Amino acid sequence: MLAVDSGGSGLRVALAAHGAAGDVRSPVGRGTPPPPTPLSDPLISNEPVRTGPRGISAGHLLDQLVPMARRLMSEAGAERLGAVAVGAAGLATLGDELRDELPAALERELGVRRLALAADAVTAYTGALGPRAGAVIAAGTGMIAIGTDLRSWRRADGWGHLLGDCGGGAWIGRAGLEAALRAFDGRPDGSTALLARAEEMFGPMPGLPGLLYPRTDRAAVLASFAPEVASRAGSDPVAADILRAAARHMADSVAAVCPAGDEPRLALTGGLFKTGTPLLAPLGEELAERLPHARQVPAAGDPLDGALRIAADLAEGRLALPLDGRMLSVVAEKPYPEIDGRNSPQDRQVRDY
Repeated sequence: MLAVDSGGSGLRVALAAHGAAGDVRSPVGRGTPPPPTPLSDPLISNEPVRTGPRGISAGHLLDQLVPMARRLMSEAGAERLGAVAVGAAGLATLGDELRDELPAALERELGVRRLALAADAVTAYTGALGPRAGAVIAAGTGMIAIGTDLRSWRRADGWGHLLGDCGGGAWIGRAGLEAALRAFDGRPDGSTALLARAEEMFGPMPGLPGLLYPRTDRAAVLASFAPEVASRAGSDPVAADILRAAARHMADSVAAVCPAGDEPRLALTGGLFKTGTPLLAPLGEELAERLPHARQVPAAGDPLDGALRIAADLAEGRLALPLDGRMLSVVAEKPYPEIDGRNSPQDRQVRDY
């Protein structure tokens, strides 16, 4: 099985043997097969896949993916792939070209006959919780909350740094720079501590708009200031308030998608949580208030682990996650079977190849 994680920082690709078992101590849950163990370290490209007029570029993804896949297959002595799962950032809203062109291209180049296309939020969820009902907050540069009762997906936010991603790294960084600019202007609620650090990083504040606005990677630039906000939260009340507001936004989003019922699982995943206690402490308080019925558990793995699990389940015919035209679709050489009646015909996105 081949797993692909395509995100804002590049591409990761891993290969696992059909039927390979992972660590039986997996925290996902008793009775749930662990994800397969990769045969070797993932191959990594630091070049993010481009977008074009029809969204994510299938050609640019293939230009990177096919040589990496062939290298992994050659090293493992693999002649064919039982299943492939591709998790891609932006698939839900920018995935038309991938859905139209990737299946035939992967069959032609690598002989792939079973393919799952998933939004990166879905692979993040699956890596964290596996095929179980619950909710996940995925936070890095952006922020999205996703939940499922195993009948359908629900998502909240994830609208990008201009329209949303509230509480994510770019949002925190932007709020920190706004506080720095307020201090520079002499307006209330500014932070002289954040102003000093912003000038160390970016130079004099009057030049900041000219540095930031023309950049195509401005979300990442904004997010680069989030650790500075977190590191000053213990001594700067303005920074602490920013992280408290971020925690509220995250809790609002995950409360909107968490399934009802007895003790759904809740996990956090993504690089933003490496900021530690300054963010996790207020987030824990907000989650306890909004979702007292949920049980927070450690994330079992990351989005690449999630793609590996989806590929394995697809190969074994046991994919229990809900299929959806934009969030998770399956392309197979023959119709993919219904799983316990959970997926209605209109929910399944299946084509013959």
